[in-house]
Amino acid sequence: MTDPCNIAAALPRLARERPDQVAMRCPGRRPSNGLARYDVALTYAQLDARSDAIAAGLGKRGIRRGTRTVVMVRPTPEFFLLMFALFKAGAVPVLVDPGIDKRALKQCLDEARPEAFVGIPLAMLAKTLLGWAPSATLRVTTGRWPLLADATLARIEAEGAGAGPQLAETDGEDVAAILFTSGSTGVPKGVVYRHRHFVAQIRMLGEAFGIDAGGIDFPTFPPFALFDPALGLTSIIPDMDPTRPAQADPHRLHAAIARFGVTQLFGSPALMRVLAEHGESLPTVRCVTSAGAPVPVEVVRRMLELLPPGAQFWTPYGATECLPVAVIEGRELLTLRARTEAGAGTCVGRPVAGNTVRIIRIDDGAIPDWSDALLAGAGQVGEITVAGPSATDAYFNREAQTALSKIRETLPDGGTRIVHRMGDLGWFNGEGRLWFCGRKSQRVVVDAQTTLCTEQVEPVFNTHPQVLRTALVGIGAKGAQVPVLLFELKPGAKVDVGEVADELRHIAQGFVHTAKIERFLHHPKPFPVDIRHNAKIGREKLAAWAAAQPMKDKA
Repeated sequence: MTDPCNIAAALPRLARERPDQVAMRCPGRRPSNGLARYDVALTYAQLDARSDAIAAGLGKRGIRRGTRTVVMVRPTPEFFLLMFALFKAGAVPVLVDPGIDKRALKQCLDEARPEAFVGIPLAMLAKTLLGWAPSATLRVTTGRWPLLADATLARIEAEGAGAGPQLAETDGEDVAAILFTSGSTGVPKGVVYRHRHFVAQIRMLGEAFGIDAGGIDFPTFPPFALFDPALGLTSIIPDMDPTRPAQADPHRLHAAIARFGVTQLFGSPALMRVLAEHGESLPTVRCVTSAGAPVPVEVVRRMLELLPPGAQFWTPYGATECLPVAVIEGRELLTLRARTEAGAGTCVGRPVAGNTVRIIRIDDGAIPDWSDALLAGAGQVGEITVAGPSATDAYFNREAQTALSKIRETLPDGGTRIVHRMGDLGWFNGEGRLWFCGRKSQRVVVDAQTTLCTEQVEPVFNTHPQVLRTALVGIGAKGAQVPVLLFELKPGAKVDVGEVADELRHIAQGFVHTAKIERFLHHPKPFPVDIRHNAKIGREKLAAWAAAQPMKDKA
C-alpha cells in the first residue's frame, strides 16, 4: 500500500527509521550572555506522535479534511506540531504574513473564508477586536487558558492522546494549504497549494541542491522548515524575528550555527548581507540558498569567501506560486557580474529539471489559452512563464487574478496543464541561461520604442562606490512615463548628493538603455522593502514619493 500524497507522509517512516534524531530545536530563554539556550527540542518520534495526537484532537473538535484553518502562531514547537497535525488531518492551513497592513490582513483572512482559527493569545484578541475571519467559528489558542477561544492547543493534544497514527487519504489534487504572497506589489493573494505541489517541491529542492538526510538546516524563513522533516533534516530555528531578517543579530546566528554544526542555511538577500558584513567564517556550512530577490553580487562574493572550500551558494529563482523555477550557483553568477553591471539583467541560471520555462511577449491582459500567447524572439525580453510539477493553478477566491496569471495549455496527448505567468520580465541567452530583468508591473514605458526594466537599469548605477542601492521608477502613464532613478547612499557616506547625482547622470550616458534617464533623486531614508524577506524594493511607494518632488535637474 502506497502512502497518501501528503507532505506529512514521510514523518511516520522517519520516526520509525530514526526515532531519536532531533527533528527541530527552537530558541528558548536567553541567559545573561544574550544567547538563546535552545533547550526546546522535538525528536522525529515526538513530532510524529504529538502531531498524531493533535490531529486526532482537532478532528474531535470538527477540524478535519478540507477545513480551512488560519494559523497565526510564532515559529515555536507548537507551530510545527500544529502544521503537521493539520496536514495529517487533511485540513487546509491558511498562512498570512502578520506584518502586512492590517486592512490588507483583514481582507486576506476574509477572502480565505476560514472555518477555524488557531493563534497565539494576541492573535485571538485581534480576531475579536478587529473582526478578523468572522467565518472561523472554531477557535483554538496556544495560550495556557482558553480566553477568547474554545480550547487550548494543549487540551486538543490531550483529547487526542492515544488515538494512534493519523494520516488522511489525501489525493494529489486535494487542497493542502492556502499560502498568501508577500504583497510586495499589491494586496497579497492566497495561492492554492495542492498536495502534489508540496510533494513536487520537496523532490525538486532535494535534487537541485543535493540535500541528503541527516543534515542540519538553519531556515531563517520558518515555513521552509516544514520541508525539513520530509527531507530527513534537523531544523535549528534561528533566534531572530523572521519578519525582520535585515535586523537579525549576527552574533546570535553564528552562535547557533557553530553550536549545532549547521550544514545548510536559507536566508533572504537581506539576511545574507547581515552575515556578509559581519564577516565571520562559516566553517560547517556546506550549502547556502538565498531567494526572495536578486542577491547583490558583492554579497555573493563575500559569502563565498566565508564558506569552506567546496561549499555552494545557490540563488534559486521562483515565487510563492511556483518554486523552484531555476537555479544558479554563486561562482557562476560571479563570472557573469560584468554582464549584469552592463545591463543584461540578473542571471538566475537554468530551469530546474521538470520545468518548462518560456518567454512570451509582454501583455498586461489575460491569456486564456496558450495558443493565444505570442512567444518572444530569441534574446528578446518578455514575460517569464513556467509549467511544471510545482506550478500552482489558482488563487483562492481571486478569479480575476487567476485569469491574469494562468494560461491553459493543451498537450499533444490531449491532456491539459496550467502555465503560470511569473509577472517577471526576462530573456534566454544562447547558452540556455535565464536572465531576470524585473517585475512586469514595475517596467517603465517611456515611449513606443523605449521600455526600461528595473534589473537591467539599477545594477549599472549600483556600481557607484557611495551608493547602497538604486531604484528605477516611472512617473506618469505607461507609454509616456518619465524615468527617475532614486538612490540610497551607503550608511555613513559623507558626500554631496548633488555631486553623486551628477556622477550617476554621467554613468547613464555610457549605456544606450540608460541614456534617457535624466532625473536622479536622493532618497533620504532607507528604501521601503517587503515584510517577508526585507529584500524586494517597494518601487510603487517610491514612485509616489518621486512624483511629489519638485521638478529639477539636480538631486
